[in-house]
Amino acid sequence: MFMRQLFDPSLAHYSYLIGCQKTGESVVIDPQRDIDRYRQLAEENDLRITAVADTHIHADYLTGAREFAADPSVALYLSAEGGEDWQYRWAEGMPNAHFVRDGDSFKIGKIELRVTSTPGHTPEHVTFTVIDHGGGASTPIGIASGDFVFVGDVGRPDLLESAAGQAGAMEPAARQLYQSLRRFHDAPDEIQIWPAHGAGSACGKSLGAVPMSTAGYEKRYNSAIATAEAGDEDAFVDFILAGQPEPPVYWARMKQQNRDGFPVLGGLPVLEKVPPSRLGEIVGARGTVVIDARSDRFAFMDRHLKGSIFAPLGNSFPTMAGSYVEPGEAIYLLVDSEGEVDALVRMLVRIGLDDIRGYLVADEALGVENPEFFRTIPHHPVEELARYARGDESLILDVRKASEYTAGHLDGALNIAHTRLAARLDEIPRDKTLLLHCASGVRASSATSFLQRDGRDVIYFNGNLAEALQ
Repeated sequence: MFMRQLFDPSLAHYSYLIGCQKTGESVVIDPQRDIDRYRQLAEENDLRITAVADTHIHADYLTGAREFAADPSVALYLSAEGGEDWQYRWAEGMPNAHFVRDGDSFKIGKIELRVTSTPGHTPEHVTFTVIDHGGGASTPIGIASGDFVFVGDVGRPDLLESAAGQAGAMEPAARQLYQSLRRFHDAPDEIQIWPAHGAGSACGKSLGAVPMSTAGYEKRYNSAIATAEAGDEDAFVDFILAGQPEPPVYWARMKQQNRDGFPVLGGLPVLEKVPPSRLGEIVGARGTVVIDARSDRFAFMDRHLKGSIFAPLGNSFPTMAGSYVEPGEAIYLLVDSEGEVDALVRMLVRIGLDDIRGYLVADEALGVENPEFFRTIPHHPVEELARYARGDESLILDVRKASEYTAGHLDGALNIAHTRLAARLDEIPRDKTLLLHCASGVRASSATSFLQRDGRDVIYFNGNLAEALQ
């Protein structure tokens, strides 16, 4: 058996290519949308992708199953659990789509994948238990656990309410998750756990950085599982719902798209390099946004294109771009170098921001001598914030998570997590100067650019808030 875990650090996401080396067939579990990576890996290992399986309807990225579905030689294995509202509507009627339920199984060559219904994170969630019959095994080697069991945590059950807006959904989901975890108790201790996410994902609150684990280790050391094992359902519900991070606004959109469908890419967009002479038709144009992916946030504050969103290339890029850019907006990228473009395009299409028109190189675009194209944002160390707080004329805006704010904050600060700003703009007065900070300055830098684009008067504060609170 061949198994390779593919990691996307920007979404802290794991997908899996599992192949039968006897027959050359393989399956991809929980693929992302840029599927050329999986095809290349399969080809390099003398495999052909004959199947794709999704553990659930994802919220944090668009599924690559939709892209693979365009190839009739690839079988799709998608959950039929969860009730009428949580079926893969886009795949209905496709001859290569197979809808699976608890207890079903299918084979990829000599490798068997057994389906187990594991609701809680989502109603339709399933896991795939893998048995390598080609290697002579009669017992499972691993479970592709999706967002059910992580290393050190379990999938959060609140997203249908906190992200998708279904009032009253989180407690029943937490109780479903409790029952699923009680069933997990029977998993053999030695079986490996292959999760869909690791540390850095907002699909849980305390995911580990180790890429995989075993059922026995998790049953022994995973606090959420231990709480379920204790047998007090109400205590588990309280534990699992407490302290969950605010989900990004755009997750609701992707949840809906992964259920109902979205366009097939057929390949990554190929971008043209935009010369500085075209800045006049881009800057400030209706329905157009420049994403400034430079690494230096102070350089952005000192000089940036009018209306641009600051989202530096790195692991936070999809969250920043997804939180502040609307689907359908024509996107231009401002980059430090052309070599960064491919990575940025991949991260954007994974979250459904597809209309990427071109890229500009920062040294060229920012060297244009036309002040109408550029803006600045005042910036100061967070230790100086109190000097700029002027009664009714200003408002301190703390864009950290609610749990961080509760642990300690500046007097009079309004707390709105940076991932929720777009949904809560009406709560922020337009007649005040906004003084933005987070814990270190990273989140606040992007949030400040978004609020300036929205026409607000902003000042950015950088630095270690913990020291400023002492």
